[in-house]
Amino acid sequence: MLPSRSTLKPIIWIGSSYDDLRAFPECVRKDAGYQLHKIQAGLEATDWKPMMEIGAGVAEIRLRDRAGAFRIFYLARFEDALYVLHCFHKKSQRTPFKDKTIARTRYRALVEHHRSQK
Repeated sequence: MLPSRSTLKPIIWIGSSYDDLRAFPECVRKDAGYQLHKIQAGLEATDWKPMMEIGAGVAEIRLRDRAGAFRIFYLARFEDALYVLHCFHKKSQRTPFKDKTIARTRYRALVEHHRSQK
């Protein structure tokens, strides 16, 4: 059972990540919402892996349907929120350099922002 809404971490969408997720097919969006809800509640996504090459604490949710593979890079290590760094449709076996670069740039800006707030 998932906790009530009041105990969930808020989601903060970085850059175009929210609009990118909205471009996913409906069934993938629904699954993405469920997986993000689990993470907000402090649980693990069903299919995920760490993405240390993006940054410390970054992970990716792996989603699939008939249209292919979809990925969400996120950071949940900060207490204040769940940060969605990048969402994209993966069209090949390897994660494209462009998508890694987008996520890495957003990660660095987020970490710098958190450091400056202290």
